[in-house]
Amino acid sequence: MILNETPRRIMVTKLVAWGHWFALFNIIVALIIASVYVFTSPLPETLIGTLYLFTNWFSHVGFLTFFGFVILVLPLCYAFPKAKFVKVASSVIAALGLALLAFDALLYTKYGLHLSFSSADLIRTETQTVIEAFGWQQWGYLLMLFVVWLAFLLILANALWQRIERFQKFRVAKPITSFFVVCFVSSHAMHVWADANLYQPIIYQDDMFPLSYPATAKTLMSKYGLLDIKSYKQRKELQFDSSIGGIEYPSTPVYCGIDNSQRIVVLVQVDDAKWASQASYGLTDFSGHYDLSSNNEAAALGILFGLPEIYLPALENEVPLMLELPLNLGLPVSLYQDQQFEHDSTAPFSASWDEFKSQLNTDAPKLAIAFVNKEQLDEIANQTLFDNNKVLITKMLNNRDELTKVPFSSNMDINANLSSHLDIAPTILNALGCAANVNSYSIGQNLFSPRRNWLVGTKGSKIIVLHNGLRIEVLGNGNHKIFDIETGEEDSENLNTGLLSQAIKHLSRFTQ
Repeated sequence: MILNETPRRIMVTKLVAWGHWFALFNIIVALIIASVYVFTSPLPETLIGTLYLFTNWFSHVGFLTFFGFVILVLPLCYAFPKAKFVKVASSVIAALGLALLAFDALLYTKYGLHLSFSSADLIRTETQTVIEAFGWQQWGYLLMLFVVWLAFLLILANALWQRIERFQKFRVAKPITSFFVVCFVSSHAMHVWADANLYQPIIYQDDMFPLSYPATAKTLMSKYGLLDIKSYKQRKELQFDSSIGGIEYPSTPVYCGIDNSQRIVVLVQVDDAKWASQASYGLTDFSGHYDLSSNNEAAALGILFGLPEIYLPALENEVPLMLELPLNLGLPVSLYQDQQFEHDSTAPFSASWDEFKSQLNTDAPKLAIAFVNKEQLDEIANQTLFDNNKVLITKMLNNRDELTKVPFSSNMDINANLSSHLDIAPTILNALGCAANVNSYSIGQNLFSPRRNWLVGTKGSKIIVLHNGLRIEVLGNGNHKIFDIETGEEDSENLNTGLLSQAIKHLSRFTQ
């Protein structure tokens, strides 16, 4: 017996076939847009890492796009089997989805963030200035761009509909489906292996794509004796340092002028003795200053370079921009160290104690930086010094087993509620008149006009993020602990993944 299909069933079948081809073309477009994530991030240095990158790229973006088709477009084919309605509705849905993906890609490129509820506050803060500067013309251009994009998808939808019978003759469903399934399974399998072995070329890609939740199996593997969880935790401590293979310092050429009439003095106390004479010299104390380093040498070089200690091995042959730039532009620069740290590039700037005091006591323009003990600080601290110079005074952290605030005072117009030693170099260069982009040469920020309400640095192999009264300690593979800054007690608050992603991307700006 021959059963004739109803017109509705024929239409639904044709719409579903059309929908699959429309989804395939949108997957291709989404893969092109998602290439922004791939090529703006450091590429893996290993073959396995590269293989994972491409399989994860194809499978994850393909899965997201096809999932959107299944839950948003496919029901329309059955509920409202009208060709014109389904084509228009599907084109609008695709245009909105791809526009969101493009916006997320641009957001990730600039701020290291993905669109999410946890990152909403940070996105609003970071983009508020840009949005406020938008006039009606800019909004009009964006609307026009979306209309053009929607028109393209409508044309594509109509072209596919008119040629759907021809496309149905191509037997490509199984090969294409098999390709994406193999990519999906292999990428998650590789991530399970990488997570168990803390294989950084794969682990560091975890936050590359939006809505990415790669498979892990530490608990299951340890339950059946396939993973030594104690050994896993020990190896975890060493992950982040090994990823710093080289450095670009500065990341882009720095071009700026220097005011050769400035007289600026930076004094850093290196011993444990208490020096509390700031008020008597009219200095302003700032209470939210931190030394995030694991030792005095790292702290000293962090002050000179404005970079955290993970970069110090790679900075062996680099000259601190805070010293080199003013000297090259005609401003005398002197550096005194009470406790010597090994860094050959600072040798041309080094002065003896008597030479440093002699330059300090002159009214001539200068940049004088000294790492001194309390006795030496008492010897040079007088009202004349503070009247004739712009002075910044801070201190090394005494007990590095804990993270506590350190003294920070100045007679300059600093505007800092939260700061670290990494902010000193960009602040001093700005005080000297250099208006170059701070992100080109430092992880810190200019304290005359800070733009972030969080700090990031490193202590040994740990990434330290300070924000909103909390200290987040993160290892190279993403494991973390959260503590209250004031009490030191572990906090149960959920991790702000948007902030962490932005902080780590900011921290790794100078890696090659």
